[in-house]
Amino acid sequence: MVRSAFLAASLALSTLICLPAPGQAVEEEVVLGLSQDRVAITADFDGSEILIFGAVKRQSPIPEGPPLEVIVAVSGPNSPVTVRRKAKRMGIWVNTESVIVDSAPSFYAIATSAPFSEVISDTEDLRYRVSIARAIRSVGAAMNIADAQDFADAVVRIREDEGLYSLRENTVAVDQQTLFRSAIDMPADVTEGHYAARIFLTRAGRVVSSFETEIDVRKVGLERFLYGLSREQPFLYGLMSLAIAIAAGWGASAAFRLLRNN
Repeated sequence: MVRSAFLAASLALSTLICLPAPGQAVEEEVVLGLSQDRVAITADFDGSEILIFGAVKRQSPIPEGPPLEVIVAVSGPNSPVTVRRKAKRMGIWVNTESVIVDSAPSFYAIATSAPFSEVISDTEDLRYRVSIARAIRSVGAAMNIADAQDFADAVVRIREDEGLYSLRENTVAVDQQTLFRSAIDMPADVTEGHYAARIFLTRAGRVVSSFETEIDVRKVGLERFLYGLSREQPFLYGLMSLAIAIAAGWGASAAFRLLRNN
């Protein structure tokens, strides 16, 4: 896969302002800047790599105790997903049950500075919905489906196989508990839309600071025109597709006749 680095950070461009509890000072904050917040999907787009760099801003020396850990999570647009179960009936595979997963990101990648279970506790994971399983919401299953969770698990399994979901542990480099960097791969078949990039600083499994920004992923050029035409004027798009097919068929037929006569 040809990689193009389209996202970099400047350590002093923007700062997340964390609101502390009354009477409590914020000890550590994420500092992050983006040199580019828009990704262009063109005809030859075959995937890319998100490069993320950042730093930790402190008002006091590095706290003693457990080391600082970093989580980077990038998620694509959320949408409902219908999952169907197939079973063999009279020698034929047919759909038997279906569950609508209320919300699932089209793309979700997590990078951590240590094993996931060590960088964030279950309580904090439930609060911030960081893990892949917690990023998916499925609450609308019918009462007669006893194993509804299996349908949500199937979404995760299928999208992991497609390279759309991934957990990459020990891939965030942290230098002296102050600077961090990571890279997240995006496949060629990403869905366009607004992607959320979240950064979490943790100590002993507890989130001490977080930062969130957006990356705009859009088709451009001819791809953008054809996509917009198919959504806004489907009749015209159909006529144009038919005309192109007829022209391509006539051109191929003429070429074969020419070759045969020669």
